[in-house]
Amino acid sequence: MAPTMAVTDSKAIATKEKEEGELRKRNQELEKELKESRGREEQMRKELQKIWERLRVAEEAEERLCSQLGELEAESVNQARAYNAHILSLMDQISKANVLVNNHRSLAPISIL
Repeated sequence: MAPTMAVTDSKAIATKEKEEGELRKRNQELEKELKESRGREEQMRKELQKIWERLRVAEEAEERLCSQLGELEAESVNQARAYNAHILSLMDQISKANVLVNNHRSLAPISIL
């Protein structure tokens, strides 16, 4: 009975060693995949950081543009008011000049030849 047990034990040992070898190989594959996955994750983090930076720059630019637009709108309103006041002043001057011209005509004698 001893030789049969030795053969069985050697087959069991061989099977166990084969399984261990397969597990080691699978473990190496998983470690390789994990390393690649971590590399991709780090690359994605760097890309995300770049995108966040570009977004921050774009938001700052938007704030500056909005501020400049507000200043330009205020300036254009002031210019429109000044232009309107100037037009009203000119209309008043024309009206006064018309009154003077009409008064001068009514005072001038009409000559009939």
